[in-house]
Amino acid sequence: MESADVRDQLEGLVSQMVERGILFDEAVCEFEKRFIKRMLDRTNGNQSRAAELLGIHRNTLSRKVVQYKLDHRRGRSR
Repeated sequence: MESADVRDQLEGLVSQMVERGILFDEAVCEFEKRFIKRMLDRTNGNQSRAAELLGIHRNTLSRKVVQYKLDHRRGRSR
């Protein structure tokens, strides 16, 4: 998928969220949770590798896994 397509899809999603009254903090948390989950899936739950690919410190990722209640084994939510 080209980056212009992704930008268009993101713009549509943001518009829907605004129309539905979703708060900024809720939107950011949901995006972050899903992004982290997808990266953990991609790395088969390897937090060190996922943190590297996300560009964050391993400890930061570990805190977010707990915060979002992500089962880091194979990236599944609890």
